Amino acid sequence: MAKRDYYEVLGVQKSSSEQEIKKAYRRLAMKFHPDRNPDNADAERKFKEASEAAEILLDQEKRQAYDQFGHAAVDGSAGAGGFGGFGGSGSFSSVFEDVFGDIFGGSGGANQRGGPSRGSDLRYVLTLDLEEAVRGCNPNIKIPALSQCRECKGSGAKKGTSPIDCVQCGGMGQVSARQGIFSIQQTCPRCRGQGKIISDPCSVCRGQGRVEEQKTLSVKIPPGVDSGDRVRLSGQGEAGTNGGPAGDLYVQVEVRGHNIFERQAENLYCDVPLNFVDAALGGELEVPTLNGRVTLKIPAETQTGRQFRLRGKGVNVSQVRSGGTGDLYCRVIIETPVSLNDKQKDLLREFSKESSEGQRPHESSWFDKVKRFVDSMKD
Repeated sequence: MAKRDYYEVLGVQKSSSEQEIKKAYRRLAMKFHPDRNPDNADAERKFKEASEAAEILLDQEKRQAYDQFGHAAVDGSAGAGGFGGFGGSGSFSSVFEDVFGDIFGGSGGANQRGGPSRGSDLRYVLTLDLEEAVRGCNPNIKIPALSQCRECKGSGAKKGTSPIDCVQCGGMGQVSARQGIFSIQQTCPRCRGQGKIISDPCSVCRGQGRVEEQKTLSVKIPPGVDSGDRVRLSGQGEAGTNGGPAGDLYVQVEVRGHNIFERQAENLYCDVPLNFVDAALGGELEVPTLNGRVTLKIPAETQTGRQFRLRGKGVNVSQVRSGGTGDLYCRVIIETPVSLNDKQKDLLREFSKESSEGQRPHESSWFDKVKRFVDSMKD
């Protein structure tokens, strides 16, 4: 028999959000759950059908594949083997427990409570100058973090003693309670879900297994990093609980603005002032780079805003992403002379009388554009 559309099974629209899908599945699962409908084959079939639909639609990758190719893209992945790299989770229970938590006696979390837990990852924002980001550096950073207590080695118990299993939950961290047909798992009130009781806590960490301290770390920043890039220091995050592994530290780079250069990916840009005599007659101009000054040849009749490209004078990003060394783009800005004396003013007036329209290409073309615009407004 052909499978029904998953959206139709759950009674939702194709545009429905994850929360709307969860709500629809929760309603159907409560209605057709086998515990509520013993010896009812039709209810069991509908429960499995809804669980299969929810498993696909609550997984972003599977949902995208289903929306594009239909059942053919996900057959075999729902509650079973896996297809096309999705790798099914193995049963309907996984999606059911994700939605309902520990209701119906789910086994997902109870056996794991009280065991070692990985520490949290930390993020540190490192601000660098452009030169440091381009060349790479090895700065030292200081971070406050929760580290494993050296006295009790993370157990929380006084040296020479050990935590004991909680007598109320038997070390499980959870206790069961019956409510009608449901078996509900609740956090053990005695051990607070840890499964262990510390009768004689460590005097250094006061039973926490972790202490707050400031760590100094050396970070190797590779050449070519840019704002938003991250360097991962494995195991340098917060210490885990109950002897669990430490998290990681992510150092996020932020590059300060520069007073000369503007960076865009691997390329650098800068504005260079040029006097109007060199712009008209041509000449040579010294321009800055991150590796020192270089001489730029300026051709005659250069106009303001013209951009010159210096190959290989940008940023080498080969150690942090695909690509090589970028270029430096210099835009010339022609300066108008100021504080002129009388002789200079007379020379400029004489020059203006001797110049013709053909020697002012931008002015001529601009007035032509204005004339055409005004004429078009009259039509």
